[in-house]
Amino acid sequence: MGNRELLEFVEELARGGGGILRKSYGRRQTIHFKGEINLVTDVDRESEGYILGRIRERFPDHGLLSEESPERRSPSPYRWIVDPLDGTTNYAHGYPCFCVSVAVEHEGAVVAGAVYDPLLDESFTATRGGGAFRNGERIAVSKIADLRKSLLATGFAYDVKTSTDDNFDYFRAFVLTGQAIRRDGSAALDLCYLACGRFDGFWELKLKPWDTAAGLLVLHEAGGVSTRLDGGSYDIHQPDLLASNGLIHAQMAEVLRKAKK
Repeated sequence: MGNRELLEFVEELARGGGGILRKSYGRRQTIHFKGEINLVTDVDRESEGYILGRIRERFPDHGLLSEESPERRSPSPYRWIVDPLDGTTNYAHGYPCFCVSVAVEHEGAVVAGAVYDPLLDESFTATRGGGAFRNGERIAVSKIADLRKSLLATGFAYDVKTSTDDNFDYFRAFVLTGQAIRRDGSAALDLCYLACGRFDGFWELKLKPWDTAAGLLVLHEAGGVSTRLDGGSYDIHQPDLLASNGLIHAQMAEVLRKAKK
């Protein structure tokens, strides 16, 4: 199956899930806690049910990895990676920053991905080797080459209050070296904003595959760069990510290295 055909379906799924989120947005959410702080809403499950149902219907033999369900392993070379609501805490509080992320891997490499923000009606899409787009228009990373002039983004894990690996040292270091930092609570959107030049750099710890699978493809296809925080090679099963427009990557890596001491 061609990546273009897969992308059409990927985007359709992301938009369909997004429509479910938009319909219930602003209503009081029933919140279920997976852990003390890690929450899921009914609409999370509704969006996931729609997306996984459509995938099972069309590709019954494909593997599935989704945030709210056990993984379905399969001998098929295809695996779908789904976050039915990235930015659950935002959504539950009525803060308008959340999205749906859908990606499909072929033999372990993501070949098509879509990240859809239903409130702004922005659809970020990419296919491997085919470029990155926002609502059908080609996008590219920013040209800012000086960390001091860069707008950065990050996030904090759910266990930030109890973990020693908490990102505070890095946050402080970048507050002092970048132009400004945003922490909007959706890693998938952060990567897409980096891809279209709204952000210049991003770093985060304790990420999961569904946080980054689609957004990272969009970023790479827009000319962006990703590594682990220590500069090692990053893939979606690594917990820590440093991503940028490429031009400030070495400067960011140096700040991280110094902050770690």
